[in-house]
Amino acid sequence: MSTLHTVNKSPFETRTLESCLAHCRPGDAVLMIEDGVYGALSGTALSDRVAAKAGAVKLYVLTPDIAARGLPEDRMIAGVTGVDYRGFVDLVAEHDRTQAWL
Repeated sequence: MSTLHTVNKSPFETRTLESCLAHCRPGDAVLMIEDGVYGALSGTALSDRVAAKAGAVKLYVLTPDIAARGLPEDRMIAGVTGVDYRGFVDLVAEHDRTQAWL
């Protein structure tokens, strides 16, 4: 059974993304949404830990939330895939369950 984990909090304000990554199992996916998209930025204190999970866990970021925050998509960590709202819905349908990390 695979799980889609959604993270909506900035990793610079909470440890939610780190906790999520620690609980993910191979085959799971993490979708960073809202302020959680900051966790997908390269060159941060957290980016190496996020990138290290890219092999066992699929990493996604909601591109409309990146755009809403004025973040350049070319600053995203390699291995993080951008999805739109339709892609978000597809990810929910592809996984057995969804876990929101609040």
